[in-house]
Amino acid sequence: MLVKVKAVALNPTDWKALDMERNTKGSVLGVDYAGVVERVADGDSTKKWTKGDRVTGSVHGGNSRFHADGTFSEWTVARTGLALRLPDSMSFEEGSTLSVGLISCAQGLYQQLGLPLPNNPTSSPSAVLIYGASTAAGTLAVQLAKLSGLRVLATCSPRNFGLVKSRGADMVFDYNSPSAIQDIKTATDDQLGLILDCVGESNSPSFCYEAMGKSGGKYSTLLFPVDCPRKDIVVSMVFAYTAYGEAFTKFGHDSPAKFEDYLYASKFFDICEVLLAEGKLKPHPSARRPNGLDGVVDGLLELRQGRVSGTKLVYSV
Repeated sequence: MLVKVKAVALNPTDWKALDMERNTKGSVLGVDYAGVVERVADGDSTKKWTKGDRVTGSVHGGNSRFHADGTFSEWTVARTGLALRLPDSMSFEEGSTLSVGLISCAQGLYQQLGLPLPNNPTSSPSAVLIYGASTAAGTLAVQLAKLSGLRVLATCSPRNFGLVKSRGADMVFDYNSPSAIQDIKTATDDQLGLILDCVGESNSPSFCYEAMGKSGGKYSTLLFPVDCPRKDIVVSMVFAYTAYGEAFTKFGHDSPAKFEDYLYASKFFDICEVLLAEGKLKPHPSARRPNGLDGVVDGLLELRQGRVSGTKLVYSV
């Protein structure tokens, strides 16, 4: 469907595609958008959208095979299954922060860690650790894991404790504290078996491997995983680009089409659309920056330099 873009949100993958991909020259960057439906393809199987609908969604920005994909534009062509209807009470700027984070949660929490879906919570809660819980994916993961009925432990810097607790975390730990790993083991009786790493770099993998309970478990990370020294931990990686259901090359890795990931994400978006309408799911805090699409370059520089924490940069179009 053709969407008139009203707001875009920035993600680390945007500047990484710009810096690390040699074959993105001529491609439109940007993966998160919110806007208004202008036209729906005649063959659309969802029969869900009509002209004028307010939506948020995700497209494959920086796509070396289809250069027109991307959200840093006045118009974007989006997959109907990777879009959510925005509640009337939610601005385009707020809504633009959602979709990539939701795809990451769909893959990490549900496809890989195997949590019960948030519309069918468990009555026998176990613990899950969300590492990097103040990131855009992290605040969504905390909420979704809680809605799924789990006991949610989280790590972030102390300045973001309030944000993470407001999203429902049962316990929050300072990942820089020398006692953090032991504190998590104590809080879980050394039985932690589920970890979603929303950072996936620096010291986060080793932290998570050590925090995992004595019986092992499942670890999912948003970046390429490092070798795990423990044989009792199943390691998997979130690669949100597979949710678009097409073959692609990204960061030097060829990935085949995984249409099953598109179908899963589409069904998950339907669930999250209801949660949004019911007020059970809150978007990540956003910081609106000036100058529209012209300002995006400055925002990418902020992200590249690590100067953004606890918020997502958004631009009105």
